[in-house]
This record gives sequence, structure tokens and C-alpha cells, in this order.
Amino acid sequence: MSSIRLFVLGSLADRGAMHGHALRLLAEQEHIDEWTDFTVGAVYGVLKRLATEGLIEVVRTEREGNYPERQVYDVTPAGSLALDGLRREGLEFFELHPDAFDLALSRLDPDRLDELEGIISTRIAALERLLEDTAAHHKQVDQYLWKSEQWAMSHQLAKLQGEIAWHHRLLVALPEIISDELTKRSAKGLKQ
Repeated sequence: MSSIRLFVLGSLADRGAMHGHALRLLAEQEHIDEWTDFTVGAVYGVLKRLATEGLIEVVRTEREGNYPERQVYDVTPAGSLALDGLRREGLEFFELHPDAFDLALSRLDPDRLDELEGIISTRIAALERLLEDTAAHHKQVDQYLWKSEQWAMSHQLAKLQGEIAWHHRLLVALPEIISDELTKRSAKGLKQ
């Protein structure tokens, strides 16, 4: 699933032909990098790829004042079909990204088990600050969003809340995990 392709094709289909700078400004206005998996600067590269694939085409070139010429793009019929597929895929597809923390947790250093509680507590504090900052930002921009955009942004809050809750449960389970690690090391004859 390509979020950036969905953004560009969807924006052109919904708002009409635009040049890359206008798409970039739209992405900045919608704070797209805060709730999707791409940065605002990636818009220019995807425009070239979509044009090469025949999903968008240059409909005209514009120049405003002393600014450089800008190519204005619009969606082709093939791009409309691709957009339909991306919209459906985006709604149906679920992607869960692996977190390196999980691998590190399963490969604990037996000489540093006493540091684990502090590390996890620090991680929880960082997640809680991120949640607080994200919630404050959402509250600030909420009045400018359509209902679907409000729900999309609230999804990020729900994921952070779930992550924090899981880490708190992990913290409670630490004595059992540490005991299990020590038993595992002894049973396997590994270094302690």
C-alpha cells in the first residue's frame, strides 16, 4: 500500500489539476507527515514516477511572477483506476510494523537485567510525552478537519494509548520475565 500515491492521486482527483508545489503545500496544510508514512518532500519524486507510469499527465505549464515554470498535473483514466484500487486497498489492508524493541526484549543481556525497569520506564515516559504532544496538536487542528480526517488522526492517539498500556503491563511482568531469563540461562548453560 502506497500512502503517498493515494495522497497525490486522491488530491488531484478531488481538487483538480495542480503542480508539485501546490501538492506539497496541501500536504503541509494537512500535516500529512504526522499521520501517514511519508514526508512532504516526497511529493516531487512520486509525481515523476506516476507520470512515467501514465497515471498522471502534464496538462499545462504555469509561471507566476518570478517563480520558475511549474508543470501542472492531472489524473489520467489509468490513474483513476489505480486510485480506486488504492482507496479500497487502504481501507481493507492492515499493516503491523515489527518493532525492534520486541527482538531486543527476546534477547536480553543477562548482565543488564537490573537496568530493564529503568529502560522501560524511560520508554513509557517518552511515549506519554508523545501522546500528550500529539493530543494537544490534534486539539489545536481539530476544528479545521473534516470528520473522516478527525477519525484518521484519532487512530494515531489510540495506537499510542495501546502502546503505553502494553508497556505498563510489561513493567508489571518484569519480575517474572527476569526470573524466566535467569532460569533459561541456567538451563541452557549459557553465560551468566
